[in-house]
Amino acid sequence: MYKALIVDDEKAVQIAIGKLGKWHTYHMDPPSLASNGKEGLYAMRELRPDIVFVDMQMPVMNGIEFLKSAKEEFPDAKYIVISGYDDFYYAQNSIKLGAIDYILKPIVEEELNTSIKKALHLLNPSMDFTKTEEEQSISAGEVAAIIKDYIDKNYSQNLKLSYFSDKYYFSKEYLSKIFKANYEIGIYEYVLQVRMERAKELLLDESLKIQWISDRLGYTDSNYFSKAFRNYYGITPSQFRKN
Repeated sequence: MYKALIVDDEKAVQIAIGKLGKWHTYHMDPPSLASNGKEGLYAMRELRPDIVFVDMQMPVMNGIEFLKSAKEEFPDAKYIVISGYDDFYYAQNSIKLGAIDYILKPIVEEELNTSIKKALHLLNPSMDFTKTEEEQSISAGEVAAIIKDYIDKNYSQNLKLSYFSDKYYFSKEYLSKIFKANYEIGIYEYVLQVRMERAKELLLDESLKIQWISDRLGYTDSNYFSKAFRNYYGITPSQFRKN
């Protein structure tokens, strides 16, 4: 995922950019924060952001000073200036110092996301924004339902949550949170629940060997399956059959 950094001392601006930017849509993590240019440089050295939003008027180190240092140290990052002043001087100097865009406060959603797309296009000219925006039109709740349906039908397969995260541009952590909120159970706990319920059904047929059931449920080691079953139900598969 691409990373962003906001260098601005105004909390309201940090919140506005954080909420109005279509971060998941553009396959980005939510932005990190710094409240002045000096903090911003430290943050860049630690985080290595791809896109940096920088205010012109800040304490300790202002935007012009920050851009001079940051552009020299991190020439590949894309810098977007944010300012409360519609001033040709600021715009001209920010462009000279390597900023790719200049947007005014208060932050307007469309202008912000246009700037983000401009930066991403410079970082990755082949990026298909039409595709990412269409895929993002599906909600996280709908993706959670897709994951649940996948587990119900493919419980014997090892679930790769990163597949759904990459496809729909939601972080794995966020999808896990939404899944649990919708179904009151964690994703991997649900995988185990489905497998164990299916195990009970298969064990009722005594013609089926436990090794075969283990393989059918996606366990390559029957001992591991037996241990998982015992931990879940309190008895082994063999004891369940006897009972």
